[in-house]
Amino acid sequence: MTAVSALSASLGSALAQETPATAAPEAGVDTSEPVAPKPFGFEDVAEIAREMAANPFKYRDAELIGTFGNLTYDQYRGIRFRRDRDPWAGGDFALDLLPPGSIFHEPVGINLVENGVVIPIKFDPRMFDFDPAQYPDGVDYETLGDMGWSGFRIRAPLNRPDVMDEVAVFQGASYFRAVARGTLYGLSARGLAIGTGSPEGEEFPMFRDFWITKPGPRERSVLIYALLDSRSVSGAFEFRITAGAETVFDTRVALFPRNDMKNAGVAPLTSMYWFGPTDRSRVDDYRPAVHDSDGLQMLTGKEERLWRVLSGHSTLQTSAFVDENPLGFGLAQRARDFESYKDAEARYEMRPSVWIAPQGNWGKGTVNLIEIPVENEFNDNIVSYWLPADTLLAGERYDFNYVMSFSAEIPDSAPISRVVETMSGMAINNPASRTFIVDFDLGLFGAEDPVPHIWASAGRIGHSYLLRLPEQRRMRLAIEYLPEGAQLADISAVLNGPDGPLSETWIARWTRE
Repeated sequence: MTAVSALSASLGSALAQETPATAAPEAGVDTSEPVAPKPFGFEDVAEIAREMAANPFKYRDAELIGTFGNLTYDQYRGIRFRRDRDPWAGGDFALDLLPPGSIFHEPVGINLVENGVVIPIKFDPRMFDFDPAQYPDGVDYETLGDMGWSGFRIRAPLNRPDVMDEVAVFQGASYFRAVARGTLYGLSARGLAIGTGSPEGEEFPMFRDFWITKPGPRERSVLIYALLDSRSVSGAFEFRITAGAETVFDTRVALFPRNDMKNAGVAPLTSMYWFGPTDRSRVDDYRPAVHDSDGLQMLTGKEERLWRVLSGHSTLQTSAFVDENPLGFGLAQRARDFESYKDAEARYEMRPSVWIAPQGNWGKGTVNLIEIPVENEFNDNIVSYWLPADTLLAGERYDFNYVMSFSAEIPDSAPISRVVETMSGMAINNPASRTFIVDFDLGLFGAEDPVPHIWASAGRIGHSYLLRLPEQRRMRLAIEYLPEGAQLADISAVLNGPDGPLSETWIARWTRE
């Protein structure tokens, strides 16, 4: 019996105990009322994870047969959860259970928690409708065994009080996505990133079991526990999800490494960047830009604000920003108008930004950014995460708490000018140099122009100048960069006033194609 089933069995056994109402007490027998079982919670999942980490990893897979075997993309989309089977029907939230099939072949255990009691939900193919256009011969339910769920979806009245919109979905490895009011699905979060971009290859942990707490009639949040497992580590997760103009995940994590880990990325985010105004010339496409995120935003432990613009590269790029006790980092989509993309179907201007706000001290480490070359918009290729400086040791417990916010804008209202747009192209008067145009928000600058401070890690900075654009409410910084034999360089700029920075620090990576 596994640790998960043993715990469920013990809870069920405790609930099944009864005391006969007419039995006469015997001498010396305790006649007090039986103690109710302790409500299921985060530390129960942590104990399961600790026990699993003490044993070798066991991969769990399911053989997809019959209707669920070898599905095409359209066939998988033709399987829909029946609304009349929603275990939360009639409440302020709705719960969709997701079927196996297509790329989702690793079974996921799903349990409800009501009044602190665990109630497992057994896989049942009759809980789905099958599109007749994709399944003209119908479905033979008798041939389908318990292949397990692939995940679940949470719904709530996010944009209108009479419509149960999708709020969050957990499906595939340890991936999950969410939306805020007025946004569409875009980038994803993950439980943990292991070895992303490394020569050894990436390890993908998976959430193998969930415990979803049914919200009470006056509750505005959904509480979810998850058990993560992988060859290198097991872990317990708690997500308290509150949907709205910002959809917020109050997150708690306990990790139990099986092996010493130097490459465990905490609070990872995964996004897509194909091209934009910094690298438009390399793509033949009618749209000006295609991306779910256009930059990595950071608030360091010293309260420095950084903006690392994303760009497409022909080779894998890894950037690491050294910090201690970071205050926040996340992937943002700042271009918010239709004209920036001109895509009437994908609507990239409506993709959310995600901000990670660490709670407590995370110590020393780096905010890492991985940029992977792509040739289209169908694969995520941007990853960011926190990498602790110290190795996570086998047999130990490591706790991380953070607040993760999905929203149109990053929740940082500090009075400082931010980068609005970055553009780049070959310099007209010198083909050997590169021009970067960085537009800052003009609103916070006074009558006196700030002083730009510009530097490069390789090559040199040539002629640069500032230009006010009052009608566009922008302060434009033009930078001439001369590689002078360099193959790679990080270029940075900040606008200073008499008392220090008036803008966030802009950072871009240039590579010789």
